[in-house]
Amino acid sequence: MKTLKSFLIYSLFMVIGFSSCGQKTKNSQASMENLPKNETEWKKKLSAEEFYILRQKGTESPYTGKFLMHKEKGIYTCKGCGAHLFTSDSKFDSHCGWPSFDKEIKAGVIKETRDLSHGMDRIEITCAKCGGHLGHVFNDGPTDTGLRYCVNSVSLGFESGK
Repeated sequence: MKTLKSFLIYSLFMVIGFSSCGQKTKNSQASMENLPKNETEWKKKLSAEEFYILRQKGTESPYTGKFLMHKEKGIYTCKGCGAHLFTSDSKFDSHCGWPSFDKEIKAGVIKETRDLSHGMDRIEITCAKCGGHLGHVFNDGPTDTGLRYCVNSVSLGFESGK
C-alpha cells in the first residue's frame, strides 16, 4: 500500500511538472482569464444561436452555414475564444452540409471526445481552449489525413489572409 501511495504521489508531481513545462505563455494565461467563468457569462458573450451550438452542443441546419461555400484564404477561429483552429488550405467540400477540414491548424487545438448521443457512436470535437462545441470528426476524409472535421459555421470566426 505504501508503494502504491508513493507511486501515486510521484505520478501527480510528474503530471504537474510536465503540464507546466512552458506550455502556456503569459499571454495565453491572460486570455484564459478573460474567458467567461460560467454559463451565465457565456450567454452574455454569445448570441442565442452561438450559445446553443458552442455551449449546449447544438447543430446548425445543414447547408445553411455562412462558411460552407466560403473560399477566402485565411484562418478559421473559435467563435467562443478566438483560438486558431483551421487554415483555409485544410478546407474542402465534403458535400455533407457543413464546412469540412482535413486537419487542425496544429496539434492540440482541438479536443476529441467519444460521443454516444442520439444513438450514434461519434467523436465530438471541441475547442481545447474554451471547450466550445465545434462538431464531429470522422475517418472518411478524402485527403491524406483520412479525416473529415465536420464543423458548425456558427462556432467559427474567420481571419482573412489578405
